[in-house]
Amino acid sequence: MAIPTLKTRAEFLRVRGGPRWSTPAFALEARSRPEAAHTAARFGFTVSKKIGGAVVRNRVRRRLRAIVAALDPAHLRQGYDYVLIARPGVVDRSYCELRSDLEQALNRVNRPQAAARRTRKPA
Repeated sequence: MAIPTLKTRAEFLRVRGGPRWSTPAFALEARSRPEAAHTAARFGFTVSKKIGGAVVRNRVRRRLRAIVAALDPAHLRQGYDYVLIARPGVVDRSYCELRSDLEQALNRVNRPQAAARRTRKPA
């Protein structure tokens, strides 16, 4: 089954500013789509020239797509858009490391906002 993806620049830009979590291999950004609360989660992939030449960038994009396709749907929220932004460390990471990084990042960005913030104890 094909992964629902973000296509336009406007869709990618709308996700910016939402919860974000970085790993050595990529950064994950997320944002809800209130108008589409009961639709499948969509993904966008950004791999810049900092990662390498066209062959390397395409290989990284394929690997990221494969990891997303193999994800358990329980890690995703319906009606959310996610953007994976590749970082230079993605080239050297193993499939298992990338998968555990993605699961950890999804857990972090899907947390309720009140629980994600640290609160200071009064002095």
